[in-house]
Amino acid sequence: MAIEAMKQGVSDFIEKPFADDAILEAIRTALSRQDARDEARRERADIRARIEALSQREREVLDGLFEGHANKVIAFDLGISDRTVEIYRANVMTKMEAKTLSELVRMATIARLPD
Repeated sequence: MAIEAMKQGVSDFIEKPFADDAILEAIRTALSRQDARDEARRERADIRARIEALSQREREVLDGLFEGHANKVIAFDLGISDRTVEIYRANVMTKMEAKTLSELVRMATIARLPD
């Protein structure tokens, strides 16, 4: 029964006899976890919306960056110049509101997580 309850989303078990404080703490913890999940969903939706705003070529450059490729490799794969990749990369950083490459990769990772 405990395993089935966990599959259904139970966040805690409280044994009888229980104290009011134990129930209140379990409720607070469950609400806090739900808030965190809601925030993660909002962040993922926001990032996905930003990615949708990218052009096809910008998404291709983002994919190359996500895979860890250098600008030269991305340029070769896409059949464009290194300088053109730099321009697309700058556009991606601006549109995604990322300050660093690691932040951009983190965003791309979050966007690829299942719902």
